[in-house]
Amino acid sequence: MSPLSAMSPVLSGYGLPQLDAMTPGATPLPLTPGVTGPSPLQAPSEVTPGQETGDSFASMLGQMVAEVNAKQNVATQAVGALQGGQNVSLHQTVIAMEEANVSFQLMVEVRNKLLESYQEIMRMQL
Repeated sequence: MSPLSAMSPVLSGYGLPQLDAMTPGATPLPLTPGVTGPSPLQAPSEVTPGQETGDSFASMLGQMVAEVNAKQNVATQAVGALQGGQNVSLHQTVIAMEEANVSFQLMVEVRNKLLESYQEIMRMQL
């Protein structure tokens, strides 16, 4: 007995279709206009153990450090240009400095989490 079969008498009292239509092999309920049914499932693509699935973790970290370094260089150049009396907006200089600061803080936090995870793995007993 399906748990939904107990609902059939209640639903029929309100003029709603019987839930027997939800059992396998029964006729499906009519769909609401504009609503499509579920799409058929596709088998997942197989990944073999030696297969590369994308960038390595080390290259991802290297890219992150390079981006933070680039932001630091942009901020340093903006401050140098402002101090040199060039036509550089104070607002843009401060924004570049804050952007570099926030990205550096994020990198430090990611490093702290990675170090914490490594230490946790080292504490595990086999």
